Amino acid sequence: MTTKLNDLEFRSLRAGEEHLFLAYPHQPVPGVGVESRRAWSELLADGQYRPEWSWVARRAGHTVARCAFWGFPESASPYSLDWLEPGAGPDRREVAAALLAAALLEMHTAEGARPEYHLFLPPGWRDTEGIREAAEDRLAVAAAAGYEPFIERFNYTWTPADRVPARSTRLVYREVGDEQALAIIRASIEGTLDGHSARDAARHGLAEAARIMLTDLAELPSPREWWRAAYTPDGDLVGLVVPARNPARAVIGYLAVVPAQRGRGYADDLLAEATALLAEQGAQEIGADTDLGNRPMAAAFARAGYRNTAIRVVLQ
Repeated sequence: MTTKLNDLEFRSLRAGEEHLFLAYPHQPVPGVGVESRRAWSELLADGQYRPEWSWVARRAGHTVARCAFWGFPESASPYSLDWLEPGAGPDRREVAAALLAAALLEMHTAEGARPEYHLFLPPGWRDTEGIREAAEDRLAVAAAAGYEPFIERFNYTWTPADRVPARSTRLVYREVGDEQALAIIRASIEGTLDGHSARDAARHGLAEAARIMLTDLAELPSPREWWRAAYTPDGDLVGLVVPARNPARAVIGYLAVVPAQRGRGYADDLLAEATALLAEQGAQEIGADTDLGNRPMAAAFARAGYRNTAIRVVLQ
């Protein structure tokens, strides 16, 4: 689709037009957005970006702003917006907002919703000159295109240099099938501090929120045999942990303790189990995240040697 506004043209790419996206003339701001961390061409080759999910604003034959929507390689629809560069001109916010509004007329998730905007930033970004301004530009553009604040998340990274935490001796782990995993997820959503699960439960109910989570986890390209249900030696259910891989690296896909077992430090046990399993599988880096308000989980990551390497601001 192509949209025109005054001297601007907004359009998604067609196959063979990758040069239009790559013609953007400005260097990424260090630490701001996926654009400062990964190469668009690399993610395009992996199928995580597509030409039709990548949009440019053109003025007088030049690319002045660009954005790209991300999805799993096998997905027919994008999952999120995570690449947004408004340019450097005095009207950059207005131009990028118009570009994003044009793109959102076509870009929808598999459920028909607007893809969330995920803006990756370094820790302490609000106190760092240059980074703060670049972030504020992007947040203002998203707001002008209709996005609203949702949550902030801590992004964590573990490497072998951070040590492998000792596996728990007070829990028993078993492989888990879909039906049982779904039941544990549903039970764990009650009282959850996870913003996405709480939002889905408020919108759709516990059963549907659990199904959404299970569907998302099932899309991860890693063995289902890694999923673990945790029990006390007496057979009482404690929770579920999903060590996994996404298209980029190993991740802690899911970790939850059922309400009856909370407050006993079991998140540490589950995290240690997942980290050790992924380390055994050769992971040289493990990614994880938790909401800013989930202080118990943030503390568990710190105790396990995970380092806070980024903040992800999510708008919906």
